[in-house]
Amino acid sequence: MPSRTWTAVAAVAALAVAGVVTFAVTRPEQGPRPAVFRGERTSALYAPIDDRSADPRPPTGAEVFGQADTVAAAGVTMRRGQVSASADCAGALWGERTAAAAAGCAQVVRAAFTAVGGGISGQYAVFDMPDGAAADRLVDALDPKGGDGFLRPAPGQPPSFDAAHSRAAARALGHFVVVNWVGPVGDEGRADLTYPQLALERLGAFAQNRVLAAGD
Repeated sequence: MPSRTWTAVAAVAALAVAGVVTFAVTRPEQGPRPAVFRGERTSALYAPIDDRSADPRPPTGAEVFGQADTVAAAGVTMRRGQVSASADCAGALWGERTAAAAAGCAQVVRAAFTAVGGGISGQYAVFDMPDGAAADRLVDALDPKGGDGFLRPAPGQPPSFDAAHSRAAARALGHFVVVNWVGPVGDEGRADLTYPQLALERLGAFAQNRVLAAGD
């Protein structure tokens, strides 16, 4: 029969293994986050579309991204890649708190972008939230300073997307949340991201068009 000492050692080893397995199963998910983040809550400008019940039409890829496959600013052109739309808004996010903040989201529409000439990738995402208060909560949850998650890479983004040197802006526009996220790819860690982000910022015009339509 094994000695009591060996029995105790085996029990301790079994508990240690169980602890490692439990940690692996329950540890918080980790994913990419931007190095620079700017969040903006909704304003009175978007009051006509502050509630989805007054603006029920779901956003589409054609509405958000238009017919042209490029957007540009100051000579920098970003070319659109794959567009995706899903009712699983939490699936576009990682982190328990951040995904929970997407409760009530009806749809997320997003697309990957790459700079013409290479070196920079990005994505633009639109979350269709119930109202402006819910949109503000999602913006707050996306802030890396207080949150525990962010967006997942969009379908079609290159694996070499460098989140550690990226920058993102999340804005609540009435009941919508738009996220504009750009970063270098490959070895382009010092790439200037200002104009690529400004180019994608133009896509927020869809929300302004809805405000105008609500006043007609």
